[in-house]
Amino acid sequence: MTEQPIVVLGATGRTGRRVVQALARDGRHVRSASRTPRGPGAVRFAWEDPASWEPTLSGAGALYLVTPDGVPVDPAFVEAAVGRGVRRLVLLSSGAVEEMGDQRLLDAERLVRDSGAEWTVLRPGWFDQNFDEGFFAPAVVAGEVLVPVGELRQAFVDATDIAAVAAAALTRGGHAGQVYEVRGPEALTFAEAVAVVSRVSGRSVRFTGDPEAYRAALTAAGRPVEVTEAELAAFAALCRRGDDEPGDVVERVTGRPPASFADYAAAAAARGAWRG
Repeated sequence: MTEQPIVVLGATGRTGRRVVQALARDGRHVRSASRTPRGPGAVRFAWEDPASWEPTLSGAGALYLVTPDGVPVDPAFVEAAVGRGVRRLVLLSSGAVEEMGDQRLLDAERLVRDSGAEWTVLRPGWFDQNFDEGFFAPAVVAGEVLVPVGELRQAFVDATDIAAVAAAALTRGGHAGQVYEVRGPEALTFAEAVAVVSRVSGRSVRFTGDPEAYRAALTAAGRPVEVTEAELAAFAALCRRGDDEPGDVVERVTGRPPASFADYAAAAAARGAWRG
């Protein structure tokens, strides 16, 4: 019997492409779906284009569900997925969604829980790759990473480890109905993480964690006041939540320990992540 394909949304993104790789290494039938499909068997998918949903979902048995930042999960898409036979949903959410009031992701979690399919929710901490593939990368090159969290400790986690947990939840039993806080093996302050990046990259990079500095920088950049204040309120809620504790989800689910931030940074530097 032919294996039903596993659909990976955001298949060219930070976690999506790594989920595709993990599933392919395991010999799984993967259907990569993204706005700009790449590779054999890849399909075009766009949230705002329901015509792209049918070829994405047709015949699929499982789905890795992720949306771009700021884009909500469309309830009609989840309904369509389950109606077309998708039996397992794995949602990429985020850590501290309640504390930071991320209604978009809270709504997405509710949708998968109420979908009627088996579901697993992943709530990762800050991605290591934010520093070389994400929104901190330009700040590293510019020489200052500004996040208004002071000395708060966070369990930064490698996107490859998040993808490994997702791949396991998509293909193996025992993960249905679980909300996994996916964290790295150590809790670092942003200052400590930035110091590691500075050392391995050979760049002079400092960290600033003062909320007033954040407010001043965003005001100078022309960010609307209400947006800046909403972000500051969310960061303040994160600080009230307190320091992260390192997590064991990666090792429990995959059978191997998560990568350290230092190992991530060394590998990124070796690839030339912060050159130029």
